[in-house]
Amino acid sequence: MFKRLLGMVMLCFVLPVTIAHAADGNNTKPYSEQSIYDKPMIERYVLDELKSLRMDQQDLERRITLDITDRELAVADKSMNYANVTVTYFFYIIAGVASLIALIGWQSMREIKENTKRMAELQLKDIADSYEQKFKALERDLKRKTRIISENNREIEKINEVHNLWLRAQSSQTPEQKVEIYDEILKVRPGDLEALTYKADATMEMREFHWALSLCNRVLEVDDTNAHALYQRACAYACLGVEEQAISDLERAIKDSTSLRELAADEDDFENLRGNERFELLLITVED
Repeated sequence: MFKRLLGMVMLCFVLPVTIAHAADGNNTKPYSEQSIYDKPMIERYVLDELKSLRMDQQDLERRITLDITDRELAVADKSMNYANVTVTYFFYIIAGVASLIALIGWQSMREIKENTKRMAELQLKDIADSYEQKFKALERDLKRKTRIISENNREIEKINEVHNLWLRAQSSQTPEQKVEIYDEILKVRPGDLEALTYKADATMEMREFHWALSLCNRVLEVDDTNAHALYQRACAYACLGVEEQAISDLERAIKDSTSLRELAADEDDFENLRGNERFELLLITVED
């Protein structure tokens, strides 16, 4: 079920970007101008799936509690039956032995009573210790399953919170608002590469090129093949006048994601690269 949850999150984050890139093949509008309201069914599907997962989780917790309770009752019932049968046979044996001793005259009745009591206590202690260990094992298993259920519930809450923050970021009107929301996402999930790359995009809109460059470098330290981060760093280098490094990053980004070639053709941040031979060669397929 957790794999299903991860798959759904990936669908939530990756599919909108894929759809936006596919739409750029027929429409050369920048990615930032695409409306999130073109994908209402996907968002509804994700919300329904999250609700279904939460209900499944609650149902699993209820079934586990009932199953453990039934097991505990069954163990208690078996232990009582076992103790009853054991004590019954034990006293039958004691009665036989006592009769034999009385006939032979080896021991007095007082000694027989004391020995019988001591042996019964030892038997009952062994039985109690045995079932105490079993109940401790059941208790540990129950605590472990309860901890797993609690962790899953916290993870679902985080996913819901992050999903809502992404929706807010997409509907924000200014890059400053987007940066604030991406910071909130990073508080919930520190080091989230997706949030860092989109934050770099927002800082580029704010014309904070050095800030965007620093964010892209943080992403590439973890994943040096991240096409989005390479593209944003190329934009930052281009605006800072570092043309060769910008073109090198753009080449790597297009190699990993060819749809970025079409986006680069209309990118205003690459205005300083117009006329550069390496840059024009990268866009040759668009011009053809």
